[in-house]
Order: sequence, then C-alpha cells, then structure tokens
Amino acid sequence: MCSQSPAGADAGAGTGVGGAWLAAPCPVLVVDRSGTVRGVNRAAAELLPAVVTCAPLAAAGPAWLALAHQRLVTAPGAGSPGPASGQAGERWLEAHPSPGENGAVVWWLTDLTDRHRAEEAERAVRVERRRTAFLAEASNQLLASLNPHRCMEVTAQLAARHLADAAVVVAPETDGRLPLTYCAPEGRVSRGDIPGDPRLMPGLSEALQGFPPVPSRWIDPASAPAWAVPPGFEGPVGSMAVTPLPGHGVPAGALILVRRSDQACFSESEELLARVFAARAGAAMSAARLYAEQAAITSVLMRELLPPSLGRLRGIDFAGRYRPSDDSERIGGDFYNVHPGPGGDEECLAVLGDVCGKGLEAAALTGKIRNTVHALLPMATDHLRLLNMLNSALLGSGVTRFATLVLASAVRRGGAVDLRLTSAGHPAPLVVRADGEVEEAETRGCLVGVLPEVRARTATARLAPGETCLLYTDGITEAKGGPFGDEQFGEQRLRAALAECAGAPAEAVAERVQMLAAQWVGSGRHDDMAVVAIGAPRAGLPGGPGSPIPCGPPPPHADQENRPG
Repeated sequence: MCSQSPAGADAGAGTGVGGAWLAAPCPVLVVDRSGTVRGVNRAAAELLPAVVTCAPLAAAGPAWLALAHQRLVTAPGAGSPGPASGQAGERWLEAHPSPGENGAVVWWLTDLTDRHRAEEAERAVRVERRRTAFLAEASNQLLASLNPHRCMEVTAQLAARHLADAAVVVAPETDGRLPLTYCAPEGRVSRGDIPGDPRLMPGLSEALQGFPPVPSRWIDPASAPAWAVPPGFEGPVGSMAVTPLPGHGVPAGALILVRRSDQACFSESEELLARVFAARAGAAMSAARLYAEQAAITSVLMRELLPPSLGRLRGIDFAGRYRPSDDSERIGGDFYNVHPGPGGDEECLAVLGDVCGKGLEAAALTGKIRNTVHALLPMATDHLRLLNMLNSALLGSGVTRFATLVLASAVRRGGAVDLRLTSAGHPAPLVVRADGEVEEAETRGCLVGVLPEVRARTATARLAPGETCLLYTDGITEAKGGPFGDEQFGEQRLRAALAECAGAPAEAVAERVQMLAAQWVGSGRHDDMAVVAIGAPRAGLPGGPGSPIPCGPPPPHADQENRPG
C-alpha cells in the first residue's frame, strides 16, 4: 500500500534519492516506472497542487509531462532524453529528467512563463512588423497608378503573395458580366469577364453589396464555381475567403483568397489583415475608377473647347497655332475657329478671340462664345449684326467677363482671296504682301460683353497668290522675354518676322510666329497665345489659280463704317 504523504515529506523512500531533493530550490517530482508519483517537494506542490504522492501522474499532472515520462521509461536505451515542456494552467514549464534507482525518474521543473511570454511578445512584434511593411508596400503600389485595370492587377498580386496562394479580384457587375482579375500562385496575372451569377460563390454577392465578409470557415470550397479559382491553380482548394473592397460611397468590388489543401485555414487575425488590406485596395480602385470616369468626361468636353485643326478649305489655306498660358493646361482664354459657308461659293468665316482671364473659367466662356457664333452663322454676311447679337447674348447671360474678337470672311475669286475683316477690341490683322511689305487692316471696334452696343469698322483686303493675312491675340505682342525677361515681343518684331515670311504658305507663317514668340518668352510666364493665318495658295499648287473656283466681282477696297440698323 502507498499512503499519501504531505508535500515535502520523505516520500522518495525506495527511489534512491532519499531526502536530498526535498531541499532543492526548484520544483522536483519523483515518478516510478509505473507512472506513479513517489515524491513531491514543497516547491513542486506549490506549482502543481493537484500532483500528490501515490497518485498516477497521468491523472493529476500535465498530460505532456506524463507522456514524456512514459516515453522515457519504455525506451531506456534511447540515449539521454531532452527536456519536455508545456503548459500547466497559466504557467509554462520545462521538465528535465534525471535517473533514480529502481527505474524511477526525478523530474526537475523550471518555470519559463516570463521567458515564454517575452518570446510570444517578440513573435507578435515580428508579425506586426511584417504586416505593417506589407500594408505600407500595398499603399505605395496601389497609389502609384490611377489606371483601374492596373489597380486590380496590383491588388490581386499583393493578395496572392502575402495573404493566400492565389487571388481573384471581382469588379462590380457591368452589363450582366463580372470583370475578373486573376493572380495564380506563380504571380501570373490574367483578366476576363464572365456572365456569372455572384450568388453562386458563397459570400460574394454580399461582398459586392458592401456587407461584412462571411467567415472563411463557413465557405465550402467544393461549392465554389470553377471561375472563382485562378487558371493554372494546381491541387485541391483547401480554404477560401471572400472580402469586400469598400469604395467611395459604393463598393469597389470583392476579393477572393484561395489556399491549397496542404495549407492552414485562414485564422481570425489573417482575415482581419485581409480586411485592412481590402480597405486600402478598395479605396485605390475606387479613386482610379472615378479618375477614369472624370477623364473620359473631361475628354469629351475638352474636344469642344480645343482649337480645331485647320487646313485648306474652299481653295483657301487656313493655319492656326495655340499655346495656353500654363504649359500644364490644354485650354485657356484664347480661341479660334473656321466655319465654311453654306454653299460652295460663299464666304468662309474665321473667328479669333481672346476672353478676359485664364484657365478653365475663361475656357468655359470661350465655349459659350464659339457655340453662340456657330448659331449666328446665318448672319455672318453682316459682321456688325453678328457681333451685336453675340454681345446681347453675353450681357443677358450674366457673364461678368468680356472678350475681344476679330472676324475674317474669306472667299476665293480666281487666284486671289478676298477678305472682310472686323475687329471688336482686338489687334488689327496684318497682311503680308508678296514683296515683304506688311500692312495693317484698317479695322477697329469696341469690346464684346461690356456695352449695350458694339460699334466696329469693317475693312477689306485682297490676297494675291502667296500672300497671307495674320490674325493674332495680344499674347503674342505682349509676351515678355529677351535678355532680361522684361521686354515685350512687340508689334515691330512681329512685323519684321512676317516680312521674312513673304511668299511662305499660311502653315509656315503661323508656325514661324508662334515659334519666335515662344523663343522670346523662354521659360518665363506669358499669356495665352493664338494665331490664325489665311493664305491665297500659290500658282501651280492644288487649289491654286486655275482651279474651278466660282468667280465674281471683287468687293470694294474702301473702308466701311458699320453701325447697327
């Protein structure tokens, strides 16, 4: 019979250790070959109160210690065993065996709770550092592009590399189809769209509506459709997770994570990390999609505001050049356009204008003016009437900005081009003759959009073959540059440049003037610049003299004073 002894009693009789171990400062247990506890010192009794002498170790002690003792006594010739470790309640212990007599084993226990907690904290810090580095990398890569397809590719690649074995990014349904971006385990990205039903994938329909994710343990991979697994994924699917991609106001899509069967299932901490990543990815995808939509809208609207490409029209050469005040912008306050006459032998109307101000606000008014002029084309034969109708439209719209314009009606008559020129507060056009002489058209008038009535004088001119008429905005002559950057380009330099262009085609004249003004300004600040050149083609060129252009009597060359009514 084995009678239980109080903790610290000499219960080690017959084990060969006597009472020496009772005074040991560390906890000690003596267990015989059958697994029965034969001795417990005071330190061990305080650490393991359930372990008493004469009781089976497997019933009262930690399971890991009983298993280690059983292995030790059943394989005595296996060499010196190492320590065993495990938990006992809230403590973490390490047990070192030493042999006693009659096959008994003395287990020396060490309390490693503090060290184990420190190691756990260190591991947690390392994990958190890796997660922080991953999220930082994700933010940098996701924000590096505003292309929606690129954002979806980066999202799939990052998710497959850090969160799972493969990933699928599902965009919101478009025309009954689901746009998909796959990333296979080897990092290969592919795209496609399918007429799939998101309800076939557990949790996907809810994620695309922005609802919280379904726990991965609720998703049976066997029930997932084939399109939810990236092409080239080898091996059976072990687990899947579906996470929403939150966007700006509306969901940006959903993320499907796929793991092989030989990998561990998604833990709660991994699902939480996936949600944090998905929030960043969804914000980037939403911003990219919004930017793409705005860029498409801007492109459509900009098409109506950009100066058009000019060329030969009704046997007359037209050329234009435009440079906004800010090189980062495409539009501004200067504008031009050319409208063909309704018939084959009627005048073409060229319009060059300058709106007060710069940037988008000025560009918006140029669009209004261009549309209004286009609507008033039936009145183009009477420049003053057209200007007054435009003036009334601007005053009636409440616009506080004004504009200057110059109108040029041109028609081919034989080999020459006849012009009617009207300036409304704008620099007068310059005519470059074949011999290099530069003439200023005798036209002048008041601003549009300021006074109740526009008064202007219309001048006429005839261009012989090879001669050109230049319409320009004050951004050319008032461009400041030169050696000290404070001198205007001026009309004198403009006239000298035009004299050198005698006989040149209209395209060359416009390009030369714009180039010289740009060189004069250099990298300095400047106003919007615009020029339109109207030329009579030289003989022998297509559309030149000899072409079947209807002829008629030339208009009088005397200036006309125009007044409304």
